[in-house]
Amino acid sequence: MTNKPAIEKLIRPEIRALKAYAVPSAKGMVKLDAMENPYGWPPAMVDAWLEALRGVALNRYPDPAASALKERLRAGLAVPAGMELLLGNGSDELIQMILLALARPGATVLAPVPTFAMYELIAVAANMKFIGVPLTDGFDLDVPAMQAAIAQHKPAVIFLSYPNNPTGNLFSSAAIEAVLRAADGLVVLDEAYHAFAGKTYLDRLGGFDNLLVMRTLSKQGLAGLRLGVLAGDRAWLREFDKVRLPYNIGSLTQATAAFALDAKAVLDEQAARIRADRDTLTRELKSLPGLRVWPSEANFILFRVESGEAERVFQALLAAGVLIKNLAGAGGALAGCLRVTVGAPAENAAFLQALRAAL
Repeated sequence: MTNKPAIEKLIRPEIRALKAYAVPSAKGMVKLDAMENPYGWPPAMVDAWLEALRGVALNRYPDPAASALKERLRAGLAVPAGMELLLGNGSDELIQMILLALARPGATVLAPVPTFAMYELIAVAANMKFIGVPLTDGFDLDVPAMQAAIAQHKPAVIFLSYPNNPTGNLFSSAAIEAVLRAADGLVVLDEAYHAFAGKTYLDRLGGFDNLLVMRTLSKQGLAGLRLGVLAGDRAWLREFDKVRLPYNIGSLTQATAAFALDAKAVLDEQAARIRADRDTLTRELKSLPGLRVWPSEANFILFRVESGEAERVFQALLAAGVLIKNLAGAGGALAGCLRVTVGAPAENAAFLQALRAAL
């Protein structure tokens, strides 16, 4: 029997008020809800990868610093000289490291909203206050509102998703630089969707002493690997490294990531296909009546069902075997909105067929 009084006494009330991050089952579905790369590796590449894994000594702990992988990443990502790297079990763990290190009593975390949900969830878990600043109607940063919130709350860190999830757009450079200049704390540019946008702030790291840039390999076909990369001044990363759990990047992850970097041309070709398919899917969505479709620089597209029947449309898609992301319940700027990942052509066609029927 659950000891409810003990739970209420010992578990922080803000944790009890949270809902665990939910991942719906996609068994038997056309899965277009999680911004995954729909393309696997060619069979010959899979064979070479498995051969590379034969040399991994699973009876030994992994290199705790992942030094060899960091050097490969430094070259592969064109990290500026003098900047350091910190690796995490996905971007989520890097966000957690940053916030654990910054979680002084009363410290706040700030981000424009709507944005990636984990900024707020991890902030609450770290006992920090999260401040969300609404985006403009065009989903850009509201610079005056951001500046006012920075002045009032003095956030320890500001997270900017670039491109933003779930809106898909890149914030303007002028707005980002205004935030960087206004912030006394850190500003983390989360470039999870860089492969589909092509724009980066990595080359600006030396120009702002409060700027860090975060990347992931998940969106380029390695979602099952769970590898996040944080780049920035080594003085900052040295402090975050103190809260990193030892051996957080396993030997198989290190070996696989190194192998994938050698096959970067395959990943780049897949990203190019996704970008082309994104443009095609956007045009098809815009041709359908009753939808508002926003342009995207990521591998997903946000659209609104103007009739207010987003929930009905989502359920009709589910019944047809197509799973996308239902954001309508979030309200605000996302009222009536759904988000679809760009899949392979056959998956996109199945989605469009089901959507036309639902509408």
